[in-house]
Formats: sequence, C-alpha cells, structure tokens
Amino acid sequence: MITKSSKSKPSSTAMDPVIWSKLPQELLEHILCFLPLKTFLSLRSTCKHFNSLVFSPTFITKHSSGSGLCSFLLLSHQQFYSHFPLYDTIIGSWRDLALPFSLFPPFGSSQFTLISSSNGLLCFALPSCCSFLVCNMLAKSSRVIELPFFPFSFELLTLVSTPKGYKIFTLCTKFSSNRAFVYDSVVHSWTEHDGYQPLLFENFHQQGAFYDGSLCFTTPEPFSVVCFDLGTGKWENLNVEMPRELTFVRLVSGVSDRKKLYMLGGIGRNGISRSMRLWELKEGKKWEEIERLPELMCRKFVSVCYHNYEHVYCFWHRGMICVCCHTWPEILYYKVERRSWHWLPKCPWLPDKWSCGFRWFSFVPQLHALA
Repeated sequence: MITKSSKSKPSSTAMDPVIWSKLPQELLEHILCFLPLKTFLSLRSTCKHFNSLVFSPTFITKHSSGSGLCSFLLLSHQQFYSHFPLYDTIIGSWRDLALPFSLFPPFGSSQFTLISSSNGLLCFALPSCCSFLVCNMLAKSSRVIELPFFPFSFELLTLVSTPKGYKIFTLCTKFSSNRAFVYDSVVHSWTEHDGYQPLLFENFHQQGAFYDGSLCFTTPEPFSVVCFDLGTGKWENLNVEMPRELTFVRLVSGVSDRKKLYMLGGIGRNGISRSMRLWELKEGKKWEEIERLPELMCRKFVSVCYHNYEHVYCFWHRGMICVCCHTWPEILYYKVERRSWHWLPKCPWLPDKWSCGFRWFSFVPQLHALA
C-alpha cells in the first residue's frame, strides 16, 4: 500500500540568488528580448544595466526582431493639434498617436510644426522658443536646440540620424547668398558652411536625400544633382547625365543601407507631364530606368497636383518610395521588391473640407535613437 507523506514537497524550488547573479550577460539579454515592449520599459527603473539596454543598438535589434515593432506613415496637419494619425504599414490599419507635451519646453507646446523625421526621431520647429525640438517618443527623451541666431529663416531642413546621434542640415536665406548650417548632436553645436545658390527653393516640402555620406538635392532647369558632404561641409556636382524632357524631379535614398539613390520624375513638354518614371543611380555613373507609373495612376496623380509640382515631395519608408502632394490626402507608393504601385487610402478621420496642408513622414519607433 502506497501512502502519501504528510509533508509535501514544494512544486518549484526558489531560484538561488547566487545562481541568478552568475547568469551570463548575453543569456540574460536574450531572455529579455522576448518580453513585451511595455513590460521591458517598466523594468528600466530596476537597475542601471536594464536602463542602459534601451540605448544598445545590438539589444534593440534583437528585441525588434522578436517583438515585431511596427512602422508607420505619420500624417501631420494643422487641424490635428495634439495628435497624429498613423498608418501601420505592416498590418494595414490606422492608429492614433497622442502628442506627449511633457517632452516639450513649458512655452513651446502652444505652437509647433513637425518638419522632419529620421529613424524614430522627430524634429519640430518651435517658433515661440526660437528653437528646434528633437524627440524620441518611444524612449520619452527630447532635446531643445537653439537656433544659430534670430531671426533665422530656414529651408530644406533635413534630419539625419547617425550611429552616435544625429545631424540637422538647413539652408538660411537671410543673407544675399544662402548659407548652410549643420547641427551635430555629438558636440551640441552648429557649424556654418557655404550655400549653393541654384537649389530648388520653390519646393518647400522636399528634404535632402542622404546618399553615401552626403545630402543630395536637385537644381532648377536644366535639372542637375548637387551633393553636400555632411562630414566636410563641401558641395559638389553629381556628374551624371539626366534623362531628357524632364518636367520635375525628386530624389529618394534607401534608408536601410543609404547606398541607393532613386529619382522620380515627370516626362513631358512645356511643364506638362505625360508620364512618370523611376530611375536608380547605378555605380554613381548613370540613371537606369527601373519602372513607369501605370497610365491610369499617372492621370490621377497629375490631376491631383494640377501640374503644380512644387507641392510634390517623396521619401523612403521601409522598402517603399512614397510620393505625396501637399494638396492631396492620399499617398502614392511603390514597393521596390515587388515592383508594384499602390494608393494608400485617405485617413478616415480627415473631414472632406480639408484640401491642403498634408505632410507625411516615415515614423519607425526605435528605442536606441538618441534624442
């Protein structure tokens, strides 16, 4: 006959603190990679090491692949004062991002404009504070950057994230000949450089395309490409023959490797586009046509912008080239790997009466992006 002992053993043995303290660091981090993002963030206050993991690119890369952090197309409009509509490009649904005013200075949240984004960082202009604000909403960190001087009229502002921080490029039109200014977050200061006079200033929405260490811009007709080296502060022309009969051009760089440069342009005469095409820069020597916009899509896009191409701007987002118009709430995008064109439907929260002021940005939340 089998009898049960009066003293039952515990179902599990408590983890010995000595064993836990000797757990290899890489194994501990591997375990943490499987935690939900919200749970991991709550552990930041338990020890300095857990908090430091937020700024570790290696750990965040592992965590992102395990937890599936989302990527969004962010819509900014003056009527959306305290929040941004987000389109989740992974699951194809709309979300809402409330603006955390705690990241703003006390007198800077009354008036602000989102002007640039890069790898999880957002850059705002704060006119009332005579400054810019760069923030990481996921990590809840921000930095106020004072303007080089006041008044400071800026154009073509572009935020570029780097492994150690970020840089802000802009042109100032206050002088008789424009001047270039670059802010480096590593040294927390601005540097001044020579400008480039014939830049395409009539387009206020297109940013520079970061390609091989330089920001690339286009000039007015006859169209050409000029590059500003963020390291040396020098300008140079990209000596590549441009396609014929261009009506407008926009540059886009592949952010994932930043070693590919694409050009979207209209083909036609007398400023009227009959077709839209996409080229890729091959070995820095020639533009190779890789795709044409289908005729029906081209007709719709041309009718949307009424041949006023100063409203057209492009950017890269997770393998997609997004083509936007300041006066139209939809996005035309091209999936590079699938070689297919699509329309992103209008945001359901937009009233029909809103007919202009639509600014789209790529927003890919990253904990390690340093603000």
